[in-house]
Amino acid sequence: MIAKIGKGENLYGAISYNQKKIDSENGQVLLLNRIPETLDNTYSTSYLHQCFEPYLSANIRTEKPVRHISLNPDLADRVSDGQFIKMAQEYMERMGYLNQPYIVFKHTDIERTHIHIVTVCVGLDGKKLPDSYDHPRSMAICRDLEQTYNLIPATEKQRTGNEQVFRPVNYRAGDVKSQIASVVRHLPKYYKYASLGAYNALLSLFNITAEEVKGELHGQPKNGLVYFVMNEQGEKASNPFKASLFGKQAGLDELQNQFAHVKEKMKADPVRTVLKSTIEVAMHTTTDEADFKKQLMEQGINTVVRRNDEGRIYGMTFIDHESRTVWNGSALGKNISANIFNDWWNEQVIGQRQDAEKVTAQNQSTTAGSSTAIDKEGIHTLFDFLNKEQATDDLWIDGLGGLLPESQGEDYEEQAFANRMKKKKKHNNRKFRAN
Repeated sequence: MIAKIGKGENLYGAISYNQKKIDSENGQVLLLNRIPETLDNTYSTSYLHQCFEPYLSANIRTEKPVRHISLNPDLADRVSDGQFIKMAQEYMERMGYLNQPYIVFKHTDIERTHIHIVTVCVGLDGKKLPDSYDHPRSMAICRDLEQTYNLIPATEKQRTGNEQVFRPVNYRAGDVKSQIASVVRHLPKYYKYASLGAYNALLSLFNITAEEVKGELHGQPKNGLVYFVMNEQGEKASNPFKASLFGKQAGLDELQNQFAHVKEKMKADPVRTVLKSTIEVAMHTTTDEADFKKQLMEQGINTVVRRNDEGRIYGMTFIDHESRTVWNGSALGKNISANIFNDWWNEQVIGQRQDAEKVTAQNQSTTAGSSTAIDKEGIHTLFDFLNKEQATDDLWIDGLGGLLPESQGEDYEEQAFANRMKKKKKHNNRKFRAN
């Protein structure tokens, strides 16, 4: 069973998200804890929201008092409503929410029936409930619930003793080739991605990008791949490095073979529905791009946003470190595509600018720069997240070796690179020597 814990400030959005499932006959309320029942057992979003008000009013200092938790059994598990209720009660008690108000919703909109729990982490006494290390604690509870209710265990990594923390490449530190190699050769072992864009999204967390190059070999067109280091602004900050320098698995042909193989597997991956649901919750319970990224990051999901020169979002990629899969937003659903986020966040930026204009020109300048600050904030914060989580739970990167199968030959990469990057220079050098 997989548990996801969302932390936010939009309680109304969290309840509304679940209420929409009920309105479409794809959900129901299974349990109310410390919330008065109605005579007809129907509950509006406004009514449920009102029941939490005394707790929210008791503590206005906590920035993210809302908890939106999902418990997701395996697709093959058959769990009754009574078992869902007992699992929710045990889970919430052991997480420290026994005396808190919470609502348990069952969702049946996808083949994997699962439950969502909405609560708050502040008590009537105004104190915030401790939530340190809640992710590893949640994992341990899920393992126990799997045994108690005979559920199929969620896949866990096997510790090899060779775990290492991967760090972003620093182009100023020197030995850039070795830094790239430590990522490209080892990081992809446990990650699945179905396109070059998704592969680059994963590499971007470490200041690396891969770029396709075209050339000729014996008169035949050949394509290859080169790798660059990126600086803090997302610009190329190194010379290109041939893929062949990092092993056969780093080449374009092998990657394309892997993309085709993985794409079919990912279509049927049950992780897709859990991730989609988690992202949808974050969309309903956050108010801007930075908050959206942070909420997903707290659940082990990195968000990589790709914008063109005009600032339009043309790509949304989500890296789920628990399942070690990389997904383009459009592959998860139309409502998670780049266009949706572009319209949503652009409307927010426009609104911020309009509000600023009503105050002073100085405020306008500050607000207009906020979207840039969001972009620059992203990657380094994600590195901190990866390194921090490596120390606190066992879901993260491990092992050595390569994910991709070995290929036959790699000379085309060197030739393509040479033809594209150095052909003219070589010819000029030969003429100079002849003279």
